[in-house]
Amino acid sequence: MSDRFRKFVQIIGSGPHTGKNLTREEAAVAMEMMLLQTATPAQIGAFLIAHRIKRPTGAELAGMLDTYAKIGPQLQPVASHSRSPVIFGIPYDGRSRTMPLAPLVSLILTAAGIPVILHGGDWMPTKYGTPLIDIWQEWGIDWTQMSLDRIQQTFAVTGLGFIYAPTHFPTAAGLTPYRDQIGKRPPIATLELLWCPYAGDAHLIFGYVHPPTEQMALIAATLRETPHKITTVKGLEGSTDLPRDRAVIVGVHQQGHELERIFLHHYEHGLSNVNPPLLANPDMMAEFALVLEGKPSEVLNSVLWNAGFYLWHCGAASDMAAGMKLAQDLLTSGAAIAQLERIQQSISS
Repeated sequence: MSDRFRKFVQIIGSGPHTGKNLTREEAAVAMEMMLLQTATPAQIGAFLIAHRIKRPTGAELAGMLDTYAKIGPQLQPVASHSRSPVIFGIPYDGRSRTMPLAPLVSLILTAAGIPVILHGGDWMPTKYGTPLIDIWQEWGIDWTQMSLDRIQQTFAVTGLGFIYAPTHFPTAAGLTPYRDQIGKRPPIATLELLWCPYAGDAHLIFGYVHPPTEQMALIAATLRETPHKITTVKGLEGSTDLPRDRAVIVGVHQQGHELERIFLHHYEHGLSNVNPPLLANPDMMAEFALVLEGKPSEVLNSVLWNAGFYLWHCGAASDMAAGMKLAQDLLTSGAAIAQLERIQQSISS
């Protein structure tokens, strides 16, 4: 047993009257001890459920992110990339109700010259929803078998990279079984949304469900004095996918500036309030194939809605309408399919 880690459990697990928060430094040490398994399984499980009940603070998240930056993998800047990459922070436990659109959006953004880095894992508790890695494998792109050097090469050539936690960050993936055993998402699930596995200046875009998550994340970013531009999206199932059945609420944060808000409404762009439902993989991939050909469908509408916003927000289009048109052009011209083929060729070469 680790006496030092035992004290961390005592601090956060003593209840509402005598319990306290960890300092940023203590949270960093606790995270490192969990990643390196110098704390016992009983201690790690106790810490994760106690922290879930207490709720993490921005300072604690900052400390944990310090450890992720210290131990976790990072892709390196590429001189030929003219734009900073977008890092999409999407829940690792996937989607169970609505169709995940980030892979299609990533193809469109990279076809427009905006680099993208995704990260995630396999089917994961507690939702066990469809993970992004499955969609790429359906396209014949298996990030799971690639070394970090190969990921770096693919990122350099195509502008797209995927950090697959079980292969590239196994110490973090080693904590996954605890999620199933405690039956709740631990604060590590929030940490994954905010992690930036990139060594240079980036644009971090992460999804959330509950407003306190956004506030904790922004406090953590301020404490860490991150130079990254941060965009928060109250998205579908906590992802970065924009909803169509309600107003889109986006926050834009840069160090030293007040949080700015962007509000979007589907009806202002001629769209219905339908969010494409999750389908079995064969049916979903058939829909994706039609989208890549630019053929009309509700899935295409959602892809244009999302890609259009991100093209505009990342500076490739002058406004939302221009972004949606650019996304449509990249699909109908075959540029998005060509980008998919470029990634396939880069990985198979």
